[in-house]
Amino acid sequence: MTWLDALGWFGSALLVFSLLQARILRLRVLNTVACLILTVFNALLDVWPMVAMNIVLAGINLYFIARMLRERGDERAYAVLAVREDDSYLGHFLAVHGTDIERFFPGFGAAGGEGRSTYLVQHGDETAGVIVVRDAGDGTAQVELDYVTPRFRDFAPGEFVFRRSGLFRDRGFTRVLTAPGMVAPYYERLGFARDGDHYRLELA
Repeated sequence: MTWLDALGWFGSALLVFSLLQARILRLRVLNTVACLILTVFNALLDVWPMVAMNIVLAGINLYFIARMLRERGDERAYAVLAVREDDSYLGHFLAVHGTDIERFFPGFGAAGGEGRSTYLVQHGDETAGVIVVRDAGDGTAQVELDYVTPRFRDFAPGEFVFRRSGLFRDRGFTRVLTAPGMVAPYYERLGFARDGDHYRLELA
């Protein structure tokens, strides 16, 4: 196999791999890299229709990547909606994503309790995630679930929820404690401090 063959195979494999990604931003980035590799490969073989197609596809990807990155910091991109714990859509969402929720929040129970509130994080008409919070007293909000679907994990909805939405301040909370034992937590990026088996955010 020549280096040119290897380049073509690698680009094709990366293109296929990109389509297996559930996280849309990652899909777009990998797909763009694959298109650029295949552009070079086909140009070296003088296959100009394929060169043109891959350039167009790379351009389309770059357009959507730029739009996604703009939305990432746009407060208007998300909304937090309070829902009842017996809401049928919430029950459906938790059931559909139950396996993934158990993976990141082992031991989370969907059954409610005193002082517990549930919120849907919406991106337009799509549900990006669910926040379940319990009032632990003394101005402390205990987060029991902070789940984001794979599609939206590259878009930082957590930054909006915890820093910009007013979800906690508007309800009189001065401190947020995350769910203990969460797998792959991201809270330090948002200014949370590690506190034993959970993270803590003091609200100004």
